[in-house]
Amino acid sequence: MSEVTRSLLQRWGASLRRGADFDSWGQLVEAIDEYQILARHLQKEAQAQHNNSEFTEEQKKTIGKIATCLELRSAALQSTQSQEEFKLEDLKKLEPILKNILTYNKEFPFDVQPIPLRRILAPGEEENLEFEEDEDGGAGAGPPDSFSARVPGTLLPRLPSEPGMTLLTIRIEKIGLKDAGQCIDPYITVSVKDLNGIDLTPVQDTPVASRKEDTYVHFNVDIELQKHVEKLTKGAAIFFEFKHYKPKKRFTSTKCFAFMEMDEIKPGPIVIELYKKPTDFKRKKLQLLTKKPLYLHLHQTLHKE
Repeated sequence: MSEVTRSLLQRWGASLRRGADFDSWGQLVEAIDEYQILARHLQKEAQAQHNNSEFTEEQKKTIGKIATCLELRSAALQSTQSQEEFKLEDLKKLEPILKNILTYNKEFPFDVQPIPLRRILAPGEEENLEFEEDEDGGAGAGPPDSFSARVPGTLLPRLPSEPGMTLLTIRIEKIGLKDAGQCIDPYITVSVKDLNGIDLTPVQDTPVASRKEDTYVHFNVDIELQKHVEKLTKGAAIFFEFKHYKPKKRFTSTKCFAFMEMDEIKPGPIVIELYKKPTDFKRKKLQLLTKKPLYLHLHQTLHKE
C-alpha cells in the first residue's frame, strides 16, 4: 500500500469516527456535515477513472456503497419520522470495512447500491462540455414525470436559537422553466457565499422535486440557513443552483442559477431572476436565462428570540 493510499484511508476513517461521535452525542448538524463531506469524497473515489488508483473495481463498488450508507444515515437524521431507516449502530459496522478496504472480501452487510455513476462536475466545468439541446426541449429526457430513485436530499435541521439573533427559513416553492417537464431528477443546491465565492455555511441539496407541471418544477421544501443572519459577512449571497440529470452524458448538470442578496432577506414571498450557467459566485458576469417571465419562487420566514 502506498503512503498516499494509507494516508487517504486514515483520513476517511478519522472522518467516519468524527461523524459517529457527533451522532452519538446528539450533535446532529455536525454529524450530517461530516457524513456528507465524507460521502462526497468516497463518491469521487468510487467514480474515479484514473489508472493510478490502487483500488480495484470491486473495492470502488464497496467504497460507493459506504457513501450510500452515509447518505442514508444523513437522511435518517433529517427525517421527521421516529423510525430511523439507517441506525448509528449500522453505520459503525462500516468503519472496519473502510479501514481494511484493500483486503475486505466478504459480502457487504447492507443491501444498498452505489449511487449511479454520474459525473461529479466542479463548478463551471459544464461550460467545457458541448451544450445539449437544453433550450429546445431536452434530448433523451424520458417521460415528463419520471423521477428515478435518487438518494434523499442533504437538508440540515434548524440551528438552535440565540437571544437577539435571527434565523432564516427559505421555502423553495417552485421554479419556472419553459422545458420544466423534460428535466430528469431535478433538485436545487443551496449555498451561502461571500464576495469571493467562498462557502460560509454547509452546502445543502433539496430532494428531487415533488412534481412537474406546464412550465413549473415544484419543490415545496424548507431550507434552514446554517448561520444566524447577523453573522453573515457583508456582501454575502444565498445561491440556488437548479440541477438535472443528463442521461446521454451520464452526469448531473447545472441548468441555471439564482441568488438572493442580504438586503432581500425579509419575511414573505419573493421571486428572483434566473441566470445562465456556469454559476458565477462572484456575481461579475451575469446573463439572464430567458426574457420570459420565469423565476424562482421562494417564501422567507424569520425566527427571532
